[in-house]
Amino acid sequence: MIVVVGVSHREAPLAVRERLAVDKDSVAGLLKSLADGATVREALCVSTCNRTEVYAVAKSSNENDVRSAQNRVVDVLERFAEANGAGGIVPYLVTHSGKTAVRHLFRVASSLDSLVIGEPQILGQVKDAFDTAKIAGTLGHYLERAMSRAFHVAKRVRTETDVGAGQVSVASVAVDLARQIFGDLGGHTALLLGAGEMAEGAAKLLVKCGAKLSVVNRSPERGAELARDFGGAARPWEHLPQALAQADVVVASTSAKHFIVTRELAAHAIKVRKGKSLFFIDIAVPRDVDPAVNDLDNVYVYDIDNLSDIVAQSMDGRKKEAERAEALVGHEAETFESWSEARNVTGTIVALRAKVRASFDTELDKTLSGRLKHLPEPDRQALGRMVEAAVNKLLHTPVSRIKAMAKDPRGDDFVQTVHELFDLPELPRDVGALEGAPEVETETMTETQSVPAPERETIGR
Repeated sequence: MIVVVGVSHREAPLAVRERLAVDKDSVAGLLKSLADGATVREALCVSTCNRTEVYAVAKSSNENDVRSAQNRVVDVLERFAEANGAGGIVPYLVTHSGKTAVRHLFRVASSLDSLVIGEPQILGQVKDAFDTAKIAGTLGHYLERAMSRAFHVAKRVRTETDVGAGQVSVASVAVDLARQIFGDLGGHTALLLGAGEMAEGAAKLLVKCGAKLSVVNRSPERGAELARDFGGAARPWEHLPQALAQADVVVASTSAKHFIVTRELAAHAIKVRKGKSLFFIDIAVPRDVDPAVNDLDNVYVYDIDNLSDIVAQSMDGRKKEAERAEALVGHEAETFESWSEARNVTGTIVALRAKVRASFDTELDKTLSGRLKHLPEPDRQALGRMVEAAVNKLLHTPVSRIKAMAKDPRGDDFVQTVHELFDLPELPRDVGALEGAPEVETETMTETQSVPAPERETIGR
């Protein structure tokens, strides 16, 4: 069973989310410390500017095993935050399990849980998290199946609804804010602090609005490349004080773990500017701009949580499409859960059928090599078909009951009882152990299976 533990922009303020921001270099170590095998079989971590969430697979769907997996993830995340010098994040952690966790995963991948609903970047970030877990060796069959389905659902939402109509991203909202502040950006200088994906998105929009672009980045090669692509000017990192003094609006989006723009640095810039206003739009997590900068006269700082009002306005025209997307995601989550429930009992059904068939075959072989050894081949084949029919008839009711157990909260206990009564092999705890097992009259979910989307209602783009 999948469990999710983490924080996002919906439940935790930016000051809390910063404590759990996991950079690329730290993800592998975090995952390996999680997937200990005793409580957590598989693990994956999605860490963006708006969320840090661990998706893990408990060793079984038993209530105690699920709780143990959740507690394990909470403990690892708390220790991670403490190692970064900031504990106390447990009260902010939100958990999901089972069907709720699957639906949450699908909503995240489909950008229905994003700060800017419909933004396309989150799917790439989830895919990056998938690749990282695969390389770290913490991705197994069950979570891999769930993630693959999440990508399929996200594609359906993107192609079958207009929830992503227009330019929707954190970067686009940041530029919208700059336009609200300045009106016409023509003649104004915009400084990009950082040259990553969000900076690139902001650069494209800023230049389109007429702003003069300047880029400061720790990697001079990447900064020069971004500036060249959009007709701007790259500045060395050590020229940041001068670049700040010459900028009207600063869009900060680095991956630094500490403040890049301190109060002292901003105070120097505003002094050089002789009181001319300076606006910071900080879309980095952890933040690039010290909140104390906002205390300076004629300096204004907007962080990623301050963008919520603009986001709410941008959603007005997409509410109907978001509702359609939610219905689609809900249906897909139900489909995945049905598959998951069936797979949980597949190993038991396969083992029971093999045990009974082996017993019948043993007795048939004894008979055919003894008193009935004179039977011709056609008659032997007829007896074989009779045995197969007897096995199917005998197991029809038990198999039906075992399938029904999958939906019962006590299902794991019932299945364990079946194993003990029939002396079956030890119940597999890892769903991956069932891969390659024969199919057993259960409704399977294929990658191309889809559910009908609600009737489409087109909105203006």
